[in-house]
Amino acid sequence: MDAVLLARIQFALTIGFHFIFPPLTIGLAWLIFWFMNRYKRTGDEVYAVGARFWTRLFALTFGVGVATGITMEFQFGTNWADYSRFVGDIFGAPLAAEGIFAFFLESTFMGVLLFGWNRFSKKTLWLSSLLVAVGSTLSAFWIIVANSWMQTPAGFEVVAGRAVLTDFWAAVFNPSTIPRYLHTIDACLITGAFFMLGISAWYLLKGRHVEFAKKSLRLSLIIGFAAALMQIFLGHYHAVQVTRTQPEKLAAFEGLFETQKEAPLLIFGIPDAESRQVHAAIRIPGMLSLLTSGTTDAEVRGLNDVPENEWPPLGLTFFSFHLMFLLGLYFVGLTALGMFLLWRKKLFDSKLFMMLAMFSLPLPIVANELGWIAAEVGRQPWIVYRLFKTSNAISRSVPAWQVLASIIMFTVIYSLLFALWIFLLRREIAKGPREVAKAEGAS
Repeated sequence: MDAVLLARIQFALTIGFHFIFPPLTIGLAWLIFWFMNRYKRTGDEVYAVGARFWTRLFALTFGVGVATGITMEFQFGTNWADYSRFVGDIFGAPLAAEGIFAFFLESTFMGVLLFGWNRFSKKTLWLSSLLVAVGSTLSAFWIIVANSWMQTPAGFEVVAGRAVLTDFWAAVFNPSTIPRYLHTIDACLITGAFFMLGISAWYLLKGRHVEFAKKSLRLSLIIGFAAALMQIFLGHYHAVQVTRTQPEKLAAFEGLFETQKEAPLLIFGIPDAESRQVHAAIRIPGMLSLLTSGTTDAEVRGLNDVPENEWPPLGLTFFSFHLMFLLGLYFVGLTALGMFLLWRKKLFDSKLFMMLAMFSLPLPIVANELGWIAAEVGRQPWIVYRLFKTSNAISRSVPAWQVLASIIMFTVIYSLLFALWIFLLRREIAKGPREVAKAEGAS
């Protein structure tokens, strides 16, 4: 058994499971704030009931996210001791900032929303919803800072075999922080919007809580459409950054082997690392150069100019990126259809759209996972890009069989935790918004 591979699988398992929850809570937090804002401005009790209902689903998801996030931090000291020694001076700062400035802000005011509804004024509850959304978004910033530094390290120097922080702000705002942060936050909005959209569509198909469901569906559709459309531009912005700072990752995304001007954009193909070819390729000539540099004459670096032992795993990087991209196009198409139906005043009568919305609920979560795989696998074999290899980062004192045993343990525990989360969500959704009949009658 290969201890490095097993350690990577374990970390992928734990972070992949954890990554189900933060994008959902971040997106939901801003949608809840919108409900609270409407309630504060209009006094419509349906918005108040909606805010309370979505907050309960938020809290269930937040709790699982917190529990699974703690596990990841322990792994740095168990399976990745050499990595922790190398980057501890840098990596600890954003993680500490996330806990001090963001997590406590989010969790404190979430408690106000959950338990203080009849104890605080409307303005206080509105402010609490805003601070929950700001806290969750700020939390994501510091986590992405830490991860982005691994992608494009800056603001440091290596002293005695350790990366030592020399410029805090250069490390925080390294070349990939802002593109990756904007791309991720927008993905969170899509995730939260589709979650609300799918549940609201289910209520409408069942003829339950109709007024509440219509308000929720209209909001989530508008936010989902705007975020899905914006993701085209933010994804492009991020791709330009990757072209400049991690060219071999972009080459793996596009199955590009030869460095060339007028580089084509690959629409479809099956890359073959052994033969260094893409089978059944469908390309748009010059489009990759145009998209990444603004001109078709720009040269794009191919994998053949990179030592083969520094290539990322080609198949996994390529297919995860392209599937994520296709899902992004689907999100634009579905929400554009919904907006058209809303404009024609036929949205709430379209059972087809409601069915599509309901079954599309988990797809942004899948897209988030695919994007994470593309970003992290595309950085390999480096754990800190061009500075420290993954194979040198593991704990030498932890044997492979212990890592394997922990993988089995995590798989069992996380399967049970996921089943519990789904059970609690379904129970809460089945109950529906409490006192909704009274609230709808008051509106």
